[in-house]
Amino acid sequence: MRRTALIFSPIYYRHNTGKRHPESAKRLHAMITEIEKAALLKNEKIQLVKPEKAKTTDVILVHSAEYVNLVKAVCKSGGGFLDLQDTVVSPESFDVALYAVGGTLKAINLVMEEKFQNVFALVRPPGHHASRYRACGFCVFNNVAVGAEYLRRKYGLKRILILDIDAHHGNGTQEIFYSTNNVLYISLHQDPTDFPGKGFVDEIGENEGIGYSVNIPLPFGAGDQVYLKAMDEVVEPIVRQYAPQFMLVSAGLDGHYADPVASLSLSTLCYSHVYERIVKLASEKCKGKLVSVLEGGYSLKFVGKISATILSKMSETSYNITDYRQKTSSNVNKQAEKVLCNIKAVLKDFWNLR
Repeated sequence: MRRTALIFSPIYYRHNTGKRHPESAKRLHAMITEIEKAALLKNEKIQLVKPEKAKTTDVILVHSAEYVNLVKAVCKSGGGFLDLQDTVVSPESFDVALYAVGGTLKAINLVMEEKFQNVFALVRPPGHHASRYRACGFCVFNNVAVGAEYLRRKYGLKRILILDIDAHHGNGTQEIFYSTNNVLYISLHQDPTDFPGKGFVDEIGENEGIGYSVNIPLPFGAGDQVYLKAMDEVVEPIVRQYAPQFMLVSAGLDGHYADPVASLSLSTLCYSHVYERIVKLASEKCKGKLVSVLEGGYSLKFVGKISATILSKMSETSYNITDYRQKTSSNVNKQAEKVLCNIKAVLKDFWNLR
């Protein structure tokens, strides 16, 4: 079995959001440029794989047919806004969004068919804010959610982990799986009060899904130490107890201190440590079955370095990281400690957290 596949195609550049929109083709171009500059694609452990186009029947695994038809109609009419805020589509966006879903499903099939140990899907438009009936936060179709439901339907899996490391809470993903225990949704994100208004500690699921939504809302300015502490004390213990059969990661790169859209203060070094933990957990609990799917990340100076770091950790190859850690204030540390204590109290009846 080969180690790591990288899903990518220039077709993802064709989703045109306009000159000033942060979710532009430039971000993906910066990632591929750095990956090529680092010669990672020349390493025998990594192989570039083209995505396939999803069918609308794949998309309606988690989205309503009416919503899918709406997206298609807006694109066909020339494009525009899908919501009242910032989710923009162009004439080609519907097809590109199908390739984003298709790239995710291709990644899953490559892992489940044991052609690769893990896959990093560099797709756009992103997906984790998109809910069953609507677009939100630059997201058109929820790529990771479709992937999780696909794992349930095609492969019959009953314990799927979605670990969301985007700086913003994946409200769409949480909503879709809020009532099931077949999918464990864990999200580390910044204070969601302003956006998206979901992702607070007390949102833990309902019905069969109670205890299977885990939210870690960190204060603005939280840095590496806080983030890794949350991984150590909440994420890893819960994942080990859940023992997933497959791990999906909503790989947002916007937690970096230089990101213009988010307000966390992570370094590239933090992403390196996080992915060391993720790869180790996958190895221990689900025979390494891991697919990471790109979400946010808007600093053109750093998204390339972060994506190359992630790819190097997933493939167990070398990549020289150059970055420095931001100092987190004592006030932020205190706020973060309070959040972790609250999480442990809220989840004590469902998970063993010390």
